[in-house]
Amino acid sequence: MLANYIDAAMEQAVYEIIEDEGTYWGEIPGFQGVWACHLTLEGCRRELRDVLGDWLALRLQLNLSIPTIANIDLNHLNNPYEAHYA
Repeated sequence: MLANYIDAAMEQAVYEIIEDEGTYWGEIPGFQGVWACHLTLEGCRRELRDVLGDWLALRLQLNLSIPTIANIDLNHLNNPYEAHYA
């Protein structure tokens, strides 16, 4: 489920070229603070996926809400009882 969530979130990522620096910038709308910058587009994608994974881990640890993506809701992972009986 987590891998599917990350894949779905990455499909929403947007990228742009920073001409002055010759780098790529990527972010996922709706995921505050999830962004990456790299010299190559593929590097930017890898870094963005890593940042997203760390962001999700932190939000789960702190019991903060996580956006639902592609009908995948990770918020119930913070409540094992609810996850078991949902």
